[in-house]
Formats: sequence, structure tokens, C-alpha cells
Amino acid sequence: MTIAEIKKNTEAKMEQSIGALKNNLSRIRTGRANPQLLDAIHVEYYGSMVPLSQVANVSLLDARTISVQPWEKNMSAKIEKAIRESELGLNPASMGELIRVPMPPMSEERRKEMTKLARSEGEAAKVAVRNLRRDANEGVKKLVKDKLASEDDQKRSEADIQKITDRFIAEIDALVAAKEQDIMAI
Repeated sequence: MTIAEIKKNTEAKMEQSIGALKNNLSRIRTGRANPQLLDAIHVEYYGSMVPLSQVANVSLLDARTISVQPWEKNMSAKIEKAIRESELGLNPASMGELIRVPMPPMSEERRKEMTKLARSEGEAAKVAVRNLRRDANEGVKKLVKDKLASEDDQKRSEADIQKITDRFIAEIDALVAAKEQDIMAI
């Protein structure tokens, strides 16, 4: 493996860490309704647990209400129960075949809890990025040890890897700050 390949692989893995962070942040509740909030909910369907999105259409009715439209009529009660029993603190209401999930306004205390959760997700992403930096630097050191690269190449590549790391850490900080602002907006 060459230094260029190490950098390329490291950057690709850091992109994946950013993608995972975005996915995790999208599940954190804000004051507004977000259909992705229900992605983590699983429903019993013919004896096995499946994601809600595989048994119903999940969309927004308005800024504070998610609508869940089961594809089979007999699934309504199971879906409603799964949403109610989730840790999201939501109280769905059936209206015929449509299940409405209103987003209750969040208290100041709950908003602060959510910002702490967003920060911890950001911190976990930073740790992942830093671990990737360490692995890349160790890979370059191994190339130098095996005499496949010079020490000058090592110094240059470590500086480049640090620049890549700094860019991704700044992106993580920006994502977390945007999520915190979203959570604290009333």
C-alpha cells in the first residue's frame, strides 16, 4: 500500500464517519416533526420485528405532526403500540386508517438533554476520526520501517493527514452546532 492509498482510504473512512454522524443526529428529536425520528422503531410483522418504514408510509402532515399510513389495516394497532412504547415520548392517535403522531413541545430541560446527546454523538465521531488518523500515521510509519517510503515522505504525509483530520473535525463541529441550534429553536 502506498502513502497516497493510505490517505485516500483514511479520507473515505472519515467520510463514512460523517455520514454515520448525520444519520445519528437526524434521529435526535427537535421541536419540529421529522419522519426519520421513527426510523428506529420496529414493529412485529408476522412473527418478526421489521422497521416501521417497511410496513407503513411515514410522512409529514405539518410542521408538528408525522403521519403513518399502514399498508395493511390490521397493522394499525401494532404500529400505534410500538410508537407509544418507544423511548421517544410520543403519543400517536388513530384516525381511521391514518395514524397521526403529534410532536409535543419540548421543555427547556428536555432541549438541554437533547443538545447533550448531540454533543456526545459529535464527540464519538471526533474520536472515530482521530482513530483513523492514528491508523493512517501508523501505516505510513510501517512503510518507512519497511523502507518503502522516506522519512521526509512520512513527515509530509503526517502533515497532510492532519489537515484532512482538521477538516473533518471542523465539519463535525459545524454539524453539531447546527443541530444544537435546531434543538434550541422554539
